[in-house]
Amino acid sequence: MRAILDAHVFLWWNMDAPQLSRVAREFIADGGNELFFSAASAWEIAIKWKRGRLVLPEVPAVYVASRMAAQRIHPLPVQVSHALHVSTLPEIHPDPFDRLLIAQSQLEDIPILTADAAIAQYEVNVLW
Repeated sequence: MRAILDAHVFLWWNMDAPQLSRVAREFIADGGNELFFSAASAWEIAIKWKRGRLVLPEVPAVYVASRMAAQRIHPLPVQVSHALHVSTLPEIHPDPFDRLLIAQSQLEDIPILTADAAIAQYEVNVLW
């Protein structure tokens, strides 16, 4: 099975945070699942780190890339179609990064691993 990791899920997994649900932890640990990390989430992490709202043991370019490689997480590029699809979404979630993840999930037909209850209000498959 495939899933897109929301930024907080990616961070919680790599920090072994207790907030990560049992379902999410088991899904990520299962080597038979295909994991994806959106360029939108990488951008979100970079912005939060630069503004001092996120502490990482390394700069984001090193931290994210090394963890993705070590855990065989596939990059999910943002396509023009993804960006444009955001205009069709209802105004439930105000966060532009999450709205882009929702668009990617819908167009690529990939569930999202997220604790964000607002994302579950969209027509997407949420795993948590």
